[in-house]
Amino acid sequence: MPVKGNITVTVIVDNNALPGFAAEHGFSLWIETSGMRMLFDLGLGPAFRPNVLQLGIDLRTMDALVLSHGHYDHTGSVREALEAAPHARVCLHRGAFTDRWSIRGGTAKPTSMPESSRNAIKALREGQVCYALGPTELAPGVWVTGPVPRLREFEDPGGPFFLDTEGKIPDPIEDDMSLWIETPEGLVVMAGCCHSGIINTLEFITRTTGEHRIAAVMGGLHLSSASQERILRTAGELKRLGVRRVVTSHCTGEAATEQFRELLACPVEGSLAGMRLTLP
Repeated sequence: MPVKGNITVTVIVDNNALPGFAAEHGFSLWIETSGMRMLFDLGLGPAFRPNVLQLGIDLRTMDALVLSHGHYDHTGSVREALEAAPHARVCLHRGAFTDRWSIRGGTAKPTSMPESSRNAIKALREGQVCYALGPTELAPGVWVTGPVPRLREFEDPGGPFFLDTEGKIPDPIEDDMSLWIETPEGLVVMAGCCHSGIINTLEFITRTTGEHRIAAVMGGLHLSSASQERILRTAGELKRLGVRRVVTSHCTGEAATEQFRELLACPVEGSLAGMRLTLP
């Protein structure tokens, strides 16, 4: 059932910010529909609280908290959010609790969910946490994908991610998932980092729903370290799929955003912490 009315999306945390707002390497959205209010990801940590206060968001009204995956820059303020809204439903994949690292230049950097965030989720009552094993409806017309099949060979997790500190066990980030909202104008898709690949994600959602109109795509697409070939192929597929609006965030990268502006016929813009958008 399509969500009635417009969807309001407020960018709480992003790599760049409007004047007066804090920026950090992280991502968090406040999403309001006619039926619910939710947080999608929780940033790295320091920027979340001051930006929430500056935006005048009342976290006590939150119905649901969705975590796109278990990386630290998307899960930093879970405890604070749940202290404000202790009855909110939490949706994530069980793999979000995985211990993991990124390895660059021979140095292993922990990228796992902070311990305080894990403990806050694990302390919730039975039935309050939804572990998405597949497409899961949070409210009428509001869904999370669960794990996304990786069918496109040119899309990979987007970085040197591993399940060990020696770099011997690659981390496919199987807990990665996105969110979609059904509207009369088509699908509005929100991605956290989209380690599954945005084309894999969009094609999975359209197969699942039977709806092929994509009104808007917003979020991190993890193309900041992508090859030119991947960026061009992604742009070509977004055009083929008929995406009508693109809002890039966080890990998409300025190069990919600029090329999308040049190559796509639809509006393309980069998001900033402090922005409020109406979608689609």
